[in-house]
Amino acid sequence: MEGGRNLLKDLFGRKNKKRSSTPHKDIKADVPEGLMMKCEGCQKIYYRKELENNINVCPECDHHHQLTSWDRINSLFDDCTFEEWDKDLESGNPLEFPEYVEKLEGDRSKTGLNEAVVTGKGKIRSIETAFAVMDSRFRMGSMGSVVGEKITRAIERARVEGIPFIIFTASGGARMQEGVLSLMQMAKTSAAIKRFSEAGGLMISVMTHPTTGGVTASFASLGDYNFAEPRALIGFAGRRIIEQTTREKLPDNFQTAEFLLEHGQLDRIIHRHEMKDILAKVLKLHEKGGEST
Repeated sequence: MEGGRNLLKDLFGRKNKKRSSTPHKDIKADVPEGLMMKCEGCQKIYYRKELENNINVCPECDHHHQLTSWDRINSLFDDCTFEEWDKDLESGNPLEFPEYVEKLEGDRSKTGLNEAVVTGKGKIRSIETAFAVMDSRFRMGSMGSVVGEKITRAIERARVEGIPFIIFTASGGARMQEGVLSLMQMAKTSAAIKRFSEAGGLMISVMTHPTTGGVTASFASLGDYNFAEPRALIGFAGRRIIEQTTREKLPDNFQTAEFLLEHGQLDRIIHRHEMKDILAKVLKLHEKGGEST
């Protein structure tokens, strides 16, 4: 028990360690398209490959740029252990929304994904876990019927197999082109999490930039552990709408991960460089026959 208490203390310490790295020297902007990228935080220009090798974290200002779903998977899972689930599920156009099919096809071509979430299972530090990671490149990570279905199936499969479930969220909210079929995914995924929890399952939610709308109001906030990356935007309604409704000026850091941690909605903010180690510690803590027993 003493080991478990010490591990919990380590997990929920409020200090985030900063990884030091030597920033690349300033580079002129007139370079071939795609070779360089500008940091959204400090505006320094880097070789794109340099940031990719640092898991898309700026070595100068520590800004966490968005990761693709597969870059996220490759950064977390032990080599050759990830098995993808429900890869072939694709959205239709049930409401016959104009140009929706063409936009879906464009995103499939651009991203190589069939939808805005990748699900499956793999091993993190040799501990098997089910997994879902949203990808904001596909329809801004919006939650349509297939996104909700894939997440629900992953939760149900984790329950049947008796393994933990981890989800990384990145979303603009419900997908308007699917109307109520999109909104009902909030209830469907939440019900699946309830069944999973009642069966003794462990769910870890990691909110990344941005996590908004119906995703925030459903599965993203229902983890046994709710984590986030630094400075991630997390919220339901937009800032302007809230200010107009309440007729109050909101704090500058409103709806940031740091604001939510201060107000008790998050358990911890985790630097991307520490993510695999922290997730492995939590999984180990809850593993049958692990340190907590």
